Amino acid sequence: MVAIEQALRCFKAYDIRGKLEEELTEHLAWCIGRAYARVVQAKTVALGADVRATSEPLKRALALGLLSEGVNVIDLGMTGTEEVYFAAQYLDIDGAIEVTASHNPIDYNGMKLVRQNARPISGDTGLNDIKQQTAVLLAEPFPQQQFSQFCQLAATQAHFSWQGANWQQQSVLAAYVSCILSFVNPTRLKPMRLVVNAGNGAAGHVIDAIEAVFTQTKVPVEFIKIQHQPDASFPHGIPNPLLSENRAATSDAVIKHKADFGIAWDGDFDRCFLFDENGQFIEGYYIVGLLCAAFLKQHPGQKIIHDPRLYWNTHAVVKSMRGQAIMSKTGHAFIKERMRAEDAVYGGEMSAHHYFRDFAYCDSGMIPWLLVAELVALSGKPLSALVSQMIVDYPSSGELNFHIAAPQQAIARVQQHYQPQSTQLDFTDGLSMEFADWRFNVRSSNTESVLRLNVESKQNIALMEQKTAEIISILTEAE
Repeated sequence: MVAIEQALRCFKAYDIRGKLEEELTEHLAWCIGRAYARVVQAKTVALGADVRATSEPLKRALALGLLSEGVNVIDLGMTGTEEVYFAAQYLDIDGAIEVTASHNPIDYNGMKLVRQNARPISGDTGLNDIKQQTAVLLAEPFPQQQFSQFCQLAATQAHFSWQGANWQQQSVLAAYVSCILSFVNPTRLKPMRLVVNAGNGAAGHVIDAIEAVFTQTKVPVEFIKIQHQPDASFPHGIPNPLLSENRAATSDAVIKHKADFGIAWDGDFDRCFLFDENGQFIEGYYIVGLLCAAFLKQHPGQKIIHDPRLYWNTHAVVKSMRGQAIMSKTGHAFIKERMRAEDAVYGGEMSAHHYFRDFAYCDSGMIPWLLVAELVALSGKPLSALVSQMIVDYPSSGELNFHIAAPQQAIARVQQHYQPQSTQLDFTDGLSMEFADWRFNVRSSNTESVLRLNVESKQNIALMEQKTAEIISILTEAE
């Protein structure tokens, strides 16, 4: 049995992630299911899981925990995170949980939890309560024999009762696809060829479903599919297009097939990453700007939520469109909570999370590329042209990650070095400092043991690169 203190390290700021067997086990998942039931006071909960080999067993342990507390369970099968968010609202149930480790290494897994109407559960809104209940329940032994019996039933039956509660399989794929397609007018899409790279993760089945709708309705979009089939061994590596070494497959395919643009997803496809018609990777920061403009054109004066890492371009776009830009702490649960509080029409993080009021204020990795395809079609311009001026106006470093032994001391050194010159200091999330022609944010990750650095400037790539190198030197000087 994993030590209680060690197991509870899985609880992060806004979700659950841990190393398999060392921290995250079926015993812990069973306890989390029971704790979730008690804290949320749920009657019916939907569960989904990504393609990892351990996700299905963990999902079943979660289900057993929920059932043992009298909660009905709807098993959605293999899903992306946003399908679980959609189910929580569409099925009008008390909440949902996705078993996923997103882009973490193969020996990790985790969970993302929401309440009714896909309201996020973070450390501030119930996750700490679930953690406390889990700590108590971990003292009880895992009912291995019951678990084996439950798994046998779940493998052979689509619906059964378990100690007074119901377990059933149910798909929401058709309704979900209809929902995400409602964000665009498919009749506006011109003949288009798109490279789609699921990274052997969970995105492929959604692309297949969209393709079927497009074929039936004669929408002239052709999909070039690479790394399309789900594969728990991840033969091409964990799907994480933020890593530069993972981008070549999509880029090369765009060039080879003369595609209009390319899309790559992470494992649970709540983030999508875009490549222009030349195969060039586009930082998520500039896609935020593009979508801000699109939404404010349709909804003048509305609110836009952004994170503190990079935002000068976002502010410029929102100001030019007479919208309201509002900063939130980084992280999907925090952004969604702020989206709801402000009734914002759209929110975007430079890490390629995009949030939509009409998608229960949740993030989606499918809606953004559909919107971009529509923008390309309506503008008559290639994707590179739609973002080129933003990239010139606000060049950025992209997110740089560092394993630092003493992160807070490193951040303090940076603050001490630059504070005499700084025109603005902000601690919304980590340390942000502004100067006349450049700014930066450095923060500790909420999900990994790293420091993350982002730097941007105003029309001065050399200055941005110089300051980036300077800050790296300060951060790493004691390493």
